[in-house]
Amino acid sequence: MAERSTIARPYAQAIFQLAEASGDFSRWSEALQVLSLAARDPNLRPLLNSPRISRQQLADLLIEVAGERLDQLGRNFVRVLAEGRRLALLPDIAALYEELRARAEGTIDARLITAQPVDATACEKIAAALSKRLNRKVNLTTETDPSLLGGAVVRAGDLVIDGSVRGRLERMAATLNR
Repeated sequence: MAERSTIARPYAQAIFQLAEASGDFSRWSEALQVLSLAARDPNLRPLLNSPRISRQQLADLLIEVAGERLDQLGRNFVRVLAEGRRLALLPDIAALYEELRARAEGTIDARLITAQPVDATACEKIAAALSKRLNRKVNLTTETDPSLLGGAVVRAGDLVIDGSVRGRLERMAATLNR
């Protein structure tokens, strides 16, 4: 996985620089999302590395799938990826681009995972506390996981705050096993 992101990073950075220069991050987000979904499609994915299909045919296929969402720069980008047999990296490129975009816009996506559903007021307080700690606007999503037993886990980028009962029990067990 690390190798894929290492290869995908320069492409994501190049697209980010183009988007930053034009001031239109959302257009590239939409285009990369569509291309990423196409590259993950179970019917299309095997074709991306097939030697039976020319690079030009692959590029044309993805350009047709994306349709109006790709301008000339987007079509050229797909052709460059096809030429280097890098179309399978589109999901990684899209994810890295979104990270760069979020950093530039001062936002971060965070997940709040709890054992029980959390009300809107608590979510707002948690989002405000995370915003203050991270100096970014936090887009908080919630999910429930009964296996946590109680408490919560917050994931925001590389930051993980595990305040769950399960996490505490695991840390206690690790300490006792030493």
